[in-house]
Amino acid sequence: GTEILDTDALVANSLLTMYSKCGHVSAARRVFDGMRGLRDLVSWTAMAFCLARNGAEQEALLLLGEMLESGLRPNAFTLCAAARACFPGELFRLSGGAVLGFVLKTGFWGTDVSVGCALIDMFARNGDLVAARKVFDGLVERTVVVWTLMITRYVQGGCAGKAVELFLGMLEDGFEPDGYTMSSMISACAEQGSLRFGQQLHSLVLRLGLVSDTCVSCGLVDMYTKLQMEQSMECARKVFKRMPTHNVMSWTALISGYVQCGAQENSAIELLCEMLNESIEPNHITYSSLLKACANLSDQDSGRQIHARVMKTSIGNVNVVGNALVSMYAESGCMEEARKVFDQLYESNILSTSSDIGGTESSNASWSSQIESMGVGVSTFTFASLLSAATTVGLPTKGQQLHALSIKAGFESDKGISNSLVSMYSRCGYLDDACRAFDEMDDHNVISWTSVISGLAKHGHAERALSLFHDMILSGVKPNDVTYIAVLSACSHVGLVKEGKEYFRSMQKDHGLVPRMEHYSCMVDLLARSGLVQEALDFINEMPCKADALIWKTLLGACRTYDNIEIGKIAANHVIDLEPRDPAPYVLLSNLYAHGGLWDEVARIRSLMRHKNLSKETGLSWMHVGNTIHEFRAGDTGHPQAQEIYAKLSALIREIKDIGYVPDTSIVLHDMSDELKEECLLQHSEKIAVAFGLITTSPTKPIRIFKNLRVCADCHSAIKYISKSTGREVILRDSNRFHRMKDGKCSCREYW
Repeated sequence: GTEILDTDALVANSLLTMYSKCGHVSAARRVFDGMRGLRDLVSWTAMAFCLARNGAEQEALLLLGEMLESGLRPNAFTLCAAARACFPGELFRLSGGAVLGFVLKTGFWGTDVSVGCALIDMFARNGDLVAARKVFDGLVERTVVVWTLMITRYVQGGCAGKAVELFLGMLEDGFEPDGYTMSSMISACAEQGSLRFGQQLHSLVLRLGLVSDTCVSCGLVDMYTKLQMEQSMECARKVFKRMPTHNVMSWTALISGYVQCGAQENSAIELLCEMLNESIEPNHITYSSLLKACANLSDQDSGRQIHARVMKTSIGNVNVVGNALVSMYAESGCMEEARKVFDQLYESNILSTSSDIGGTESSNASWSSQIESMGVGVSTFTFASLLSAATTVGLPTKGQQLHALSIKAGFESDKGISNSLVSMYSRCGYLDDACRAFDEMDDHNVISWTSVISGLAKHGHAERALSLFHDMILSGVKPNDVTYIAVLSACSHVGLVKEGKEYFRSMQKDHGLVPRMEHYSCMVDLLARSGLVQEALDFINEMPCKADALIWKTLLGACRTYDNIEIGKIAANHVIDLEPRDPAPYVLLSNLYAHGGLWDEVARIRSLMRHKNLSKETGLSWMHVGNTIHEFRAGDTGHPQAQEIYAKLSALIREIKDIGYVPDTSIVLHDMSDELKEECLLQHSEKIAVAFGLITTSPTKPIRIFKNLRVCADCHSAIKYISKSTGREVILRDSNRFHRMKDGKCSCREYW
């Protein structure tokens, strides 16, 4: 065989091209090295392409350098290989200009479509859409492939408006879009939120006969779920039913749509049964969507069944599924199980890469040995996923360990990991570390800015958050819809009504962003929390889309704060219509009646809840001490140190009463004596957690507590007094924000 390679260039080049296209780099290299004096332009180009396509871009550029030194002149395919080798940012900065220079020098600028496509891709993948467009505009001849590539890169780069303009230009020039073009345009429409344009695209898909294209139809399903109109899921379901065949991709699109649109998670779980009846096995994206549905429903029974099914497959330790499992258990109040899933993820992704640790249990492996013996098999995505999971469970210590491991692995400059670190530190209560991680980044993208703005807002630093938002605009980074959720939340946390209204107008006027349900929810929260309950109701009635249950629950909560029974009843009825199995509207309305002393109405609602078999979500507080998560529920006596905890708590209450604490018995919604009401207040989970923290943690460190619901007014007051009495700092993360309590004061400034 090797003799043929020595004498027949055609056979050798054919073998080289075959191995290159199959991704067999080592085999291709053996053929290339064995060709000796027979190498021609085809050989060098095929080998360079093989290297560039398979993660050896730097080696590809070095090889092309050798080719030039041998006296060969590059052709169009060689230049395409060179452009592809410049996809990684560092190599683009070093060699991208040289590749462009060769294109100009050899006369391929604007004259060769394949070279044009390669240059467009090179610039677009490195964030320079302006240069990519110049290449596109410079092409003498354009094909559907070129149009589609430029449109797709605009969509992927967050420039949906420019993608739409280019698409209209494509149609005007007489080109007929294919399935790839339509898939990109449908994605652009989903991002823009334009119902009319979406329906026009759907009509065009029908005229072009692309309904049988799975990618196009799945895109339409996804588009309709994101357009947030009243009949969203009905339209998505019709598209799904008209598809000639269903595969895992189409089922996943529909299931994910039901989860994304909210309030229809039960339908998503029912679809799983239909999917399995068609003998189609879910993939990791299907499972992660289904687990999110279980988390939203706090349905741990269905979640456990899906967990069991996942573990029978090979995707049990896929990061996206593992993260979804952690979130499902955490949001269902099963913190210990969430921790176990996290530990399994950590072991399979981190410890399994260490040859020295090998089969030892993670509990027996020392931290220093993990750092020293960690292999190189861990990706940046793995670290980002594990940091996200650590954040969900509230494990800052594990997050810090992952931070150190990522540096050891040489990923300290990776933007994805840095963004995850900003999020992890801020959401675990380490705001200074979050800001430090942000400041240490070489450059910031929209995710970096959004993460730090959101973190500052949740910690009560709205002014700093808004100041950073202005810095972001000045730096040239365009905010996205998630950034504006963080900005509007910052305004809501401190009652900046005027500013919030201005930002809401600005996102549409200055940045062309169509408000989503989350933005409307932020505005209702801003108005209602500021006491403008009637204005909040008017705002809801004027919305261009039907308000979801969360918006009405937000209004209902404010009605409880400001004793507005009439609007409270309106809000509660809307929530009950939208989510009949949700106990929240009954509980909130009952609270509203109880606060007004209307005990007959309280009794009626509680009777209704019993009849419908609805129960209030249990308050859960937890904290991480050593390697253990300690959970506490109201009146919990199951902890091994329960006797010591309650003795400490009783002593604390006596101490803080002496310095001004008065129990707020109005929040106990039972018709009983004040003494019994005080006894109920004493047993709240966050108070139990604080007492435990005082017993078990170092006096020099803050007590860090996590809670699944909003902290109650009495616990908020009591913990402030405890911080003053004991000289300890308490950092409490509830479902809405952080409360940093020190010397009798809270970072929320009583606005929560």
